[in-house]
Amino acid sequence: MADYFTNFSLIITLPDETAQAYALDLAIEGSSGFQGGELPEDFPTELENVTEDWCFETDADTAEDKPAIWLHSSNGGIDAVCAFIQHLLQKFDPQGRVTFEWSNDCSKPRVDAYGGGGAIITAQEIKTMSTCEWLRKHAA
Repeated sequence: MADYFTNFSLIITLPDETAQAYALDLAIEGSSGFQGGELPEDFPTELENVTEDWCFETDADTAEDKPAIWLHSSNGGIDAVCAFIQHLLQKFDPQGRVTFEWSNDCSKPRVDAYGGGGAIITAQEIKTMSTCEWLRKHAA
């Protein structure tokens, strides 16, 4: 049996400690929803349908001496982390943009196990592309 992994790691700078605390609390609530817990009534509706994919971790961090959060996973959660980042941009940095890459890996050699992708996220749009999509597009 092989184990499959989707890895990513990025740091998002936030404007202040209040924004950082909000992001950390929201991440705890999303993670609880992923684990079957009830979401609070004030949980953002645009994030409710991605909690089933909320399998990433969120930790307090600093970047350039500013409050930040570190988002990381080896279990995926690409759709949820993109929606979470977009929500934070809408709330705290409407003109901002976040980019990150992920990798797909496997504990054993499998022909369908390797690749990755990237995301560009703004307050208005999420664009993602996997290496598989890129190969299909350029092979046609």
